[in-house]
Amino acid sequence: MESVQAIKQRFGIIGNTPALNRAIEKAIQVAPTDISVLVTGESGVGKESIPKIIHQLSHRKHNKYIAVNCGAIPEGTIDSELFGHEKGAFTGATQTRSGYFEEADGGTIFLDEVGELPLTTQVRLLRVLENGEFLKVGSSKVQKTNVRIVAATNVNMFEAIQKEKFREDLFYRLSTVDINLPPLRERQEDIHLLFRKFASDFALKYKMPTVKLSENAVQLLVKYRWSGNIRQLRNIAEQLSVLEQNRTVSAETLRNYLPTTGNNLPAVIKQTKAESDFSSEREILYKVLFDMKSDLNDLKKLTMELMKNGNTKDVEKNNESLIQKIYGNPTNDDIAFEEHDDESDFLSIPEHTTPPVIENESITDKYHFAEEIEEEETLSLQDKELELIKKSLERHNGKRKLAAAELGISERTLYRKIKQYDL
Repeated sequence: MESVQAIKQRFGIIGNTPALNRAIEKAIQVAPTDISVLVTGESGVGKESIPKIIHQLSHRKHNKYIAVNCGAIPEGTIDSELFGHEKGAFTGATQTRSGYFEEADGGTIFLDEVGELPLTTQVRLLRVLENGEFLKVGSSKVQKTNVRIVAATNVNMFEAIQKEKFREDLFYRLSTVDINLPPLRERQEDIHLLFRKFASDFALKYKMPTVKLSENAVQLLVKYRWSGNIRQLRNIAEQLSVLEQNRTVSAETLRNYLPTTGNNLPAVIKQTKAESDFSSEREILYKVLFDMKSDLNDLKKLTMELMKNGNTKDVEKNNESLIQKIYGNPTNDDIAFEEHDDESDFLSIPEHTTPPVIENESITDKYHFAEEIEEEETLSLQDKELELIKKSLERHNGKRKLAAAELGISERTLYRKIKQYDL
């Protein structure tokens, strides 16, 4: 059995990250068998190297190795490409054609981007994996094939299964052994090595001196996120080799070649319209709840201030805005803050409400009073939502678009609420 280092030299693999070495070790161990293998990893990490290693180290190495990019074949013709078709099976089928599974009989077939396969094709592939049988398009004759299947994908297969875009039984048949290749950002010690290899290759290709990086440029290269992985690094090395006259590249020069848009930011997830509306309604409910909590805390603060210090001018002055927020303006019918000519201003309470007696009360009674006010002031979510919508529409003179933007909901949701509350 060949060593990991020998395999790297043989297949031109650069790097010494433990995760990379482990992936190669698994490929070496599984190669002599006929077990199906699923290679996973982000786009551009070099997944195509693993099936080549497996094929060359297997007893099938003298037979055909066929690589198929499932994502590049149109859905209407992929069954014909993989399994072949009979003459007249569909428009344009002027003669019988063999598919990849028939051609690769006795060898290895590499299905790249297997997560892009249509569900109907997945059923056919499952049959091949289970018993080696398949049907040509337009034929009723069952044919047998003896192929080793190695698949690769950059799709999150568990999410695809949940969304019913990939068959769970097929996934477990393909992934008898799962080999994962790490992204380039997790191979920081390998990044500069890879760049030097690419720079050397392009110097030979274009007959130019090899570009080199300054120390600061190396640090920038290592810390960059590399969302396109090895493929992106190779492209950067080629651009620098062709375009830069100064063959020692500084960090400032290198920065001009590194895309910054969305570099270190999380990916934006597109929402469906229904999900977006639900999210907007949830946000306004959260806003209402936070406002209610703030009002209750303010009410507690004012009540405790009155309990401790009495209704003095200092209390009223320090809490004027708070009192107006909770009890409203002097024109309110329910509770109002009134000014008097004499030295003592006070909070007037409606006739139907008995003012609380503060003196000679126990601490328990005082807190009980605060709880009663808290309950009286609490509004339902629906009332609070209605109040917010009314105020926003008034502020924007009835313009729904501006009001919706302020409330953090879609204009369509706001229109539905207006109809619901008959505004």
